[in-house]
Amino acid sequence: MSTPSCDVFAMNTFEQTTKPTTPYHHGDLRRALLDSASAILSETGRWDFSLREVAKRAGVSHNAPYRHFADKEALLAAVGVAGFEALRARTTAAAKETSDAVEALKALGQAYVDFGASNPALYRLMFGQAVPNIDGRSPDIVEAANANRAVVRNVILAGARTGQFAVDPDDADDVTTTVVAAGSLVHGFTLLIIDGLIERMVKREAVEGLAMKVFVRFIAGLTPKHGKST
Repeated sequence: MSTPSCDVFAMNTFEQTTKPTTPYHHGDLRRALLDSASAILSETGRWDFSLREVAKRAGVSHNAPYRHFADKEALLAAVGVAGFEALRARTTAAAKETSDAVEALKALGQAYVDFGASNPALYRLMFGQAVPNIDGRSPDIVEAANANRAVVRNVILAGARTGQFAVDPDDADDVTTTVVAAGSLVHGFTLLIIDGLIERMVKREAVEGLAMKVFVRFIAGLTPKHGKST
């Protein structure tokens, strides 16, 4: 199984998450295997590669992967975790560029979409499309995904506490609803790009601008004059 490549955002705007690997000689075997698997995924858009292929790419024996991974699904789960960690680093850095919650949420959303559009195969893997039972097999995937949602939650809470968002910071259900809404928006928009559907609506060069307009429209609904009063 493979996923289509996506170059809508390939305009020197985004850095590829994975990098080509060099043969492994000594040191961190687990990292070398993860890098090799990530490189294959990035370059080919495939996740039907074998552990033998990963080992060859890393320059190790075909049995070496089993020192760290029980099977290929375990390796893919670890790649997915690494993807979530990279996404969290990207969105956290974007949100920290400003102390204004509205601008932080815009930046976070843009960083999220940029990441997914730049790494379509990895993004699908992270959300279990490569391995349907990946969540059931890897609690680390769930934990990594939750850590990403926490970044969004923190920005939402910051805006709620300053009165920028019409969200009650002391109402867990209200906060969670807003976090889920924001997450659904960026996830859905990212998949529209990856699947090539967004280009049926607007020209390729307009996609990035459309993303920001969508974020602005969503955030407008969170502001006190549009949302509920707190």
